[in-house]
Amino acid sequence: MRLIGLTGGIGSGKSSVSAALARRGARIVDADAIVRELQSPGTTVFRAMVDRFGTGIVAADGTLDRPAVAAIVFHDEQALADLGAIVHPRVHEEIERRVAEAADSDDVVVLDIPLLDRNGWPGLLGTVVVDLDPEVAIRRLVEHRGFTEADARARIAAQADRSERLQLADFVVDNSGTLDELEAEVDRLWSWILDR
Repeated sequence: MRLIGLTGGIGSGKSSVSAALARRGARIVDADAIVRELQSPGTTVFRAMVDRFGTGIVAADGTLDRPAVAAIVFHDEQALADLGAIVHPRVHEEIERRVAEAADSDDVVVLDIPLLDRNGWPGLLGTVVVDLDPEVAIRRLVEHRGFTEADARARIAAQADRSERLQLADFVVDNSGTLDELEAEVDRLWSWILDR
């Protein structure tokens, strides 16, 4: 197994890079997807979140109202810390389980983890950072994902500083250009991974 860490700030295009790596044969362990699974109605995580933040975070259909959670935690440091204490240990356990499943394979396993820059991960052959100017990320979040500019700025401010993230990088994917340019960047990244 070749274990590679992939990270980047919100709006960086990390998910696009992850999908491009999957098309090239990588096995993706996506922390955000795991979070969504663990926050499904009826799960331990879902119940703990409702206990902490109240029924206002439950949508009419009984699922988690993610914008309601974001409205609480991205403006309250203690609430964000409490959310992390509920979610992160269980996500960590599930990532460990999925990595262990691939341990004896020849697969390229990509850990797609937004907070990799804060928490690290043992055994990585390298850390890949998807990078672009934060103002471009804000514009993309507003135009393509329906964020308000204030919400996009608040989420970016709650993450690691761009320069801190880049210091951890063994490889940087520049996603400031077009989709075709991003594909070329991922080709360059894939060659780098296969050479490790």
